[in-house]
Amino acid sequence: MSHAGHQAIQKIRLIIVGDEILSGRRQDKHLSKLIALLGARGMSLQGAEIVSDQRDDIAQVLKRSFATPDIVFCCGGIGATPDDQTRQAAAAALGIELALHPEAEQLIIERCRDNERKGQGSSDMSLPENQQRLQMGMFPVGAQIVPNPYNKIPGFFINNHTFMPGFPVMAWPMMEWTLDTRYKALQHQCPYIEHSFLVFNLPESRLVPTLLEVERRWPDIKAFSLPSVGDPTGQPHIELGVKGNPEQAAAALEYLRTEVQTLGASLQPLEK
Repeated sequence: MSHAGHQAIQKIRLIIVGDEILSGRRQDKHLSKLIALLGARGMSLQGAEIVSDQRDDIAQVLKRSFATPDIVFCCGGIGATPDDQTRQAAAAALGIELALHPEAEQLIIERCRDNERKGQGSSDMSLPENQQRLQMGMFPVGAQIVPNPYNKIPGFFINNHTFMPGFPVMAWPMMEWTLDTRYKALQHQCPYIEHSFLVFNLPESRLVPTLLEVERRWPDIKAFSLPSVGDPTGQPHIELGVKGNPEQAAAALEYLRTEVQTLGASLQPLEK
């Protein structure tokens, strides 16, 4: 059976920028959130990586990433302090210049006016601090803005890559907006289902031929095996299951259950 149809589906990936994640000063929250946002839309994440704040490191990761057709969300490093290097790295990876985006400029000016109304600083854009704020609107030439409902200062979008701040309160609404605006047509495109059950009294090695046979018979199904390792509280077991096309999944699951029982295992439904 040909898998040519699958190649048209772009992978969705996440890049997280920040020394504070690598050092453990902060725990990443973007991975689990993006997985949940995608899952609610019938989509899934195919990769994630964390990179330091070093401009060369970010540029290297982005250059490799821009060379793919993938849909990529990048969180962190788009502020205006010296450790924020993602905007510069993106431009370097694409071989283009940074320029002040007119819409971003307008939004940053609005933000400064909002602050002044609240008694927080001045809206005089000639002041050094406001000139510094305008740096956050310096995007690679040709980028489009990504609205930020939290404080108006936008992210940017270029070559299927969406760049957002590292703060969840800003990044998560920007992720949602991007999925529902730019990628609406990709939602619920691939019917997908996952079934699993627990297997007791059988070593994982005995299951391998059965798992291979499932994937041979049903090419749109992935079989998986997740053993309990190092859990002293319960009886050793394996979570066994299938995921993929719903029509094929039911038959594949039935085959898997029957074969495992034939091998002498005892089964138990999985309590979610």
